[in-house]
Amino acid sequence: MHDPRISVILGDITTVAADAIANAANTSLLGGGGVDGAIHRAAGPELLAECRTLHGCETGKAKITKGYHLPAKYVLHTPGPIWRGGGQGEAALLAGCYRSCLELALSHGCRTVAFPSISTGVYHFPLELASAIAVKTVADVLREHPEDFDWVCFVCFDPHTKSAYDRALASAP
Repeated sequence: MHDPRISVILGDITTVAADAIANAANTSLLGGGGVDGAIHRAAGPELLAECRTLHGCETGKAKITKGYHLPAKYVLHTPGPIWRGGGQGEAALLAGCYRSCLELALSHGCRTVAFPSISTGVYHFPLELASAIAVKTVADVLREHPEDFDWVCFVCFDPHTKSAYDRALASAP
C-alpha cells in the first residue's frame, strides 16, 4: 500500500496551490523551455531576477526562490540529469533532485509540494525509470519525515506521463 500523502494528477503545475512547486530547471536557473519556461512565464520577471542572484545550481541539487505570481509560495529549482544511457550516475542524480527539493522544502516549513516529471522531456530520461525513481525517493523521504509533509503530488502534463506515474505509485511498497 503506497503512502496516501502521495498522489498523481493530470494538469499544469503553474496552477497548483502548494507551499512549493518544483521546477525542472537547467543549471543556469535562468529559464528555458518546457516546465521551466512555463514556470518563469507564470511567476513573472521577478523570478528571473531572483534566479540571477543564485548563480546557478548543480545537477541533482536544488535552490529555492519565492513563487511571485504563482499560487505556490516557493519554487524549488532542480536541474535534472541529461540521459546518457544510464551509466553516468543519472539515476542517483535524479533521486538527488527529489530528495534535495524535499529537504529544502522542509527547511522552509513547506508541508505541500508538487513535482513535475523531472528530466523526462528534452533531457530524455526514460519515463518508466524516472517515474519509479521519483516515487521511490519521495516515499523514502516521507517515511523519514512522517509528521512533516501533508502531501506531495506529481503533476503530469499529459496522459502518457500520468499513466507512468500511476503505475509507479501502484507498484510502490
